[in-house]
Amino acid sequence: MERAIVLPEEIPELERLRVGDVFYLTGRVFTARDAAHRLLLELHKRGESIPFDPAGMGLYHCGPLVKRSAAGWRVLSAGPTTSMRMEPSEARFLAAFHPRFIIGKGGMGPATGAALVQERAVYAHFTGGAGALAAKAIDRVEDVFFLEELGMAEAVWIFHVKRLGPLLVTMDPAGGNLYRDLEKSISANKRKIVQRIEKER
Repeated sequence: MERAIVLPEEIPELERLRVGDVFYLTGRVFTARDAAHRLLLELHKRGESIPFDPAGMGLYHCGPLVKRSAAGWRVLSAGPTTSMRMEPSEARFLAAFHPRFIIGKGGMGPATGAALVQERAVYAHFTGGAGALAAKAIDRVEDVFFLEELGMAEAVWIFHVKRLGPLLVTMDPAGGNLYRDLEKSISANKRKIVQRIEKER
């Protein structure tokens, strides 16, 4: 099922998404890769505030290519990075900052899956290698944080996007997990192939 979701007005719609749903997003997202996860969690652990509110926004696993001009920032490419890199810290990140969904590539592990259920959040897959397509959906750069400390790719960018997608729900708030289902299906097919080969020997 394909739909369009506008945030923050339609946040409740995110909880209704299930594995296999396709949606286009309009609203605010923030980028955070490995270094940003570590930095933000350290600030949270020390009881220090962070300069933006992740709740109500989407977390985008992305290291964008951004160019500055007299007119401001312009995003040249904003494709997803491999999400599993964030698996060691993602459950803690979700519990600390409560983003309503994650956009990434390649899926995540069981700890994140459990955290998505706890937070009623969604993991959505965006096609790798489509950075230019994602950049076209970013209609403005609202802010950037930790640019000097972390560099362009690892900084936290706040983007407003318009019909970013297509985004495929692959992990949902009900515990659905497309990657787990595919792994089971592949394993079953592998067993059948092995059994057939053994019979034909």
